[in-house]
Amino acid sequence: MVVRLCSLQWLVVELSRAILWKIYHSMSTGQLFSRSTQALFYNYKQSPVQRMLDFDFLCGRDTPSVAGIVNPGSEGFQKLFFGQEEIAVPVHGSIQGACKAHPTADVFINFASFRSAYASSMEAFKQPTIRVIAIIAEGVPEGDTKKLIAYARINNKVIIGPATVGGIQAGAFKIGDTAGTLENIIHCKLYRPGSVGFVSKSGGMSNELYNVLARVTDGLYEGIAIGGDVYPGSTLSDHVLRLNNIPQIKLIVVLGELGGRDEYSLVEALKQGKVSKPVIAWVSGTCAKLFKSEVQFGHAGAKSGGDLESAQAKNKALEEAGAIVPTSFEGLEPAIKIAFQKLVEDGVILPTQEIVPPSVPEDLSSAIKSGKVRAPTHIVSTICDDRGEEPTYAGVAMSTIIEKDFGVGDVISLLWFKRSLPRYCTKFIEMCILLCADHGPCVSGAHNTIVTSRAGKDLVSCLVSGLLTIGPRFGGAIDDAARYFKDANDRKLSPYEFVESMKGKGIRVPGIGHRIKSRDNRDKRVELLQQYARSHFPSVKYMEYAVIVETYTLSKASNLVLNVDGCIGSLFLDLLASCAMFSQQEIDEIIEIGYLNGLFVLARSIGLIGHTFDQRRLKQPLYRHPWEDVLYSKYV
Repeated sequence: MVVRLCSLQWLVVELSRAILWKIYHSMSTGQLFSRSTQALFYNYKQSPVQRMLDFDFLCGRDTPSVAGIVNPGSEGFQKLFFGQEEIAVPVHGSIQGACKAHPTADVFINFASFRSAYASSMEAFKQPTIRVIAIIAEGVPEGDTKKLIAYARINNKVIIGPATVGGIQAGAFKIGDTAGTLENIIHCKLYRPGSVGFVSKSGGMSNELYNVLARVTDGLYEGIAIGGDVYPGSTLSDHVLRLNNIPQIKLIVVLGELGGRDEYSLVEALKQGKVSKPVIAWVSGTCAKLFKSEVQFGHAGAKSGGDLESAQAKNKALEEAGAIVPTSFEGLEPAIKIAFQKLVEDGVILPTQEIVPPSVPEDLSSAIKSGKVRAPTHIVSTICDDRGEEPTYAGVAMSTIIEKDFGVGDVISLLWFKRSLPRYCTKFIEMCILLCADHGPCVSGAHNTIVTSRAGKDLVSCLVSGLLTIGPRFGGAIDDAARYFKDANDRKLSPYEFVESMKGKGIRVPGIGHRIKSRDNRDKRVELLQQYARSHFPSVKYMEYAVIVETYTLSKASNLVLNVDGCIGSLFLDLLASCAMFSQQEIDEIIEIGYLNGLFVLARSIGLIGHTFDQRRLKQPLYRHPWEDVLYSKYV
């Protein structure tokens, strides 16, 4: 029993050693990225993805570093640029599907929110192809982060973050927005590798140090921002040990900050001789001593706690362990310069030869914004503008439309005629819409819509099937009626001359005639519109001309009455002419373009939608026309 127990204890110890060796080995073997590294990008954001691709092109990579995008529930592709070439980057609806489609992509860049960062990261970790995860979100619950760290260590995975901008290997690969703009990357010479490794908690300060390294050394080889949360997925010492094993790196720079005790693991590594390369370190936050109480700085982990967590204590410990520690942050750049020059003099570093990076084409939008190029627009719009704080219709703000109690007629006057018409005009427009909204289920438009609805089609299909019947024979005669009545009246043709000339041309007078209405059965809609116009319009000369024409046509047949198309057409002429807000050229253009038929289309859409819903509500079956209503003829 004792032997068995001892054997069991020995097995546990050996397994623990194996796991610890595996953890240490995974973080200390060397570089995380290369020129062939590819990543999967979770929760698509255009700017960081495009910045990665621009960096790839700048570095002369043959293949884009973004293999695919994961947007839960979405499939397809995103168009992006790789240099001058536009490429389609695949979009996958699941992490598992993306990993299966791109087995060579071993980096997972997670732009999920802090709420979902844990679930998506854990799912990615469980994919055998994923080796490194960068968690960008701040505020990930500490309990979630600890679970991710434990899983990563046991399964030989690497976490960068949470609350990180990511990392970069100069001339090879970068994560998301690391190193900022393309201009900053070029200024920092990150398009080709240097000899310095860098690790920091802060992404913003990383950019500052990349500039410093470009000024006083041959530049960066690899830089990592571990993130500012209390529990980073990987520590400063993890990355320093790893950087120490990269042959191309000759000098290591570390930028820590007050709060926590992460820097002390680096102190122990230095004391134990695990780091053979020169380390220059500085812990920011020495000013915290000036405050009488505990101060929370920018990062969650950057708060002044006990003495051991102070910047002064950490700087002292690092210096005693063998790191080069300046007396202030301002002394960091000179210290790096001196250490680099000594390594050059000793022959340890052969400074990287400078190269001229390729020119990355600038996006058209940014080039236009900076005034570098001019580009013609593709669409011209004069009736509305949605670029400000609120949309406007013909210059009138949406809030004004609501506050002044504008009606549908007022909105039509703004969007169709680009001006605010008098209230009697907009009231007339609304009357036209009300009176023309529907004319029963038997007219061609309504019939088509009903048949289509009973076939189970969607609302838009039902509406369009009815609208397509509108034309010269059904509801589409308003413009023609206005056109012909205006021409005849302006040329002072008598009703006889007008009607007979139209007959001689083989043209029916638009706006005259009805299949049901007659001299003794007048269209109530026409009467209502005429009454309103006579009471409110300054002039109704075109309508009166139409009435005189009607008197002549009724002498020919009792059903040749002025119909609603003719009434609206003639009255709209009176509206345009008498309100003194339109030039003659504008009136002619309105009629020619087809504005007036637009009223019938808009109005009848209301009724057609109603017929669609009515058939759905009644659950009417597929319509089949009865045989007895069809003439089957052999002789036509």
